[in-house]
Amino acid sequence: MDGKTVYSAIQPSGNLTIGNYVGSIRNWLGMQEEYDCFFAMADMHAITVRQEPAELRRRTLELAALYIACGIDPEKCTLYVQSHVPQHAELMWVLNTIAYVGEMERMTQFKDKSQKHADNINMGLMDYPVLMAADILLYQADLVPVGQDQTQHVEITRDLAVRFNNRFGETFTVPKALVLKQGAKIASLQDPAKKMSKSDENPNASVYLTDDRDTILRKFKRAVTDSESEIRFAPQEKPGVSNLLTIYASFTGKNTEEAEKEFAWKGYGEFKLAVGEAVADKLAPVQAEQARLLKEKAYLGGVLAAGAERAYKTARKTLSKVYRKVGFYQGE
Repeated sequence: MDGKTVYSAIQPSGNLTIGNYVGSIRNWLGMQEEYDCFFAMADMHAITVRQEPAELRRRTLELAALYIACGIDPEKCTLYVQSHVPQHAELMWVLNTIAYVGEMERMTQFKDKSQKHADNINMGLMDYPVLMAADILLYQADLVPVGQDQTQHVEITRDLAVRFNNRFGETFTVPKALVLKQGAKIASLQDPAKKMSKSDENPNASVYLTDDRDTILRKFKRAVTDSESEIRFAPQEKPGVSNLLTIYASFTGKNTEEAEKEFAWKGYGEFKLAVGEAVADKLAPVQAEQARLLKEKAYLGGVLAAGAERAYKTARKTLSKVYRKVGFYQGE
């Protein structure tokens, strides 16, 4: 390991898509070999939007099993549930006192979610980026793997870290965004101008990691392409076809140029079927392993307890330093 720390988290709300898999989880596999990694189930972030409590608990365990099924090794990284480490909320409170309302209101995610959930514009929704900053800064993370659309959150984290350090002295590592390249942005199958989302209302727009083979093939069969018949990678002119080439490349280990050559003389129907089969073939062993792990609840509970204990030690160390810097009395 090179001594650097990586932090990343995914909310256990809604079904994860192949975009989450390619853009986040799969990239973590190499990172756990190279860095000191903290990977979390962000259940505290999830409740900024209304959740069904029993479902949130179930999804949290399903996500933990999915992480491990995808190849995340709890022996090589710290895998834990965010709410199991109270320092996340405690540090967020301190950071709230140096975060400004104006900068929170300008956050793209706050604007988007306020529109989608107009009946529930709560303080947690506005505070979301401060909690995310607390997540990252607690572990003195050097790198935060994100897609292009998440860089704004890393920027606000950097601003808060610098602001705190300037006011109270060197306390936090100022993290950098590790923007992921190939396949980092997989678009909706029905609207290639939009990112594939786990909350898309159109059931054919997103391919979920829990979808069975028939469902996956059906969704790719219905994927939007264009009125031409040429299969080539040209995101501006042919966004639908280019998105399918990106997905195929991501699930076969090829690059988009190789994928383009492979389908040069084939029709859209055959092409879409091949993309669907590549995705289904890759997900089948992951789904089988996740199902097996979910029957081993004692094992999963043990992994998460051990992860929370490791995370707690690091988080407590940072928070004690923060409390001392801001002047909280902590005993002699």
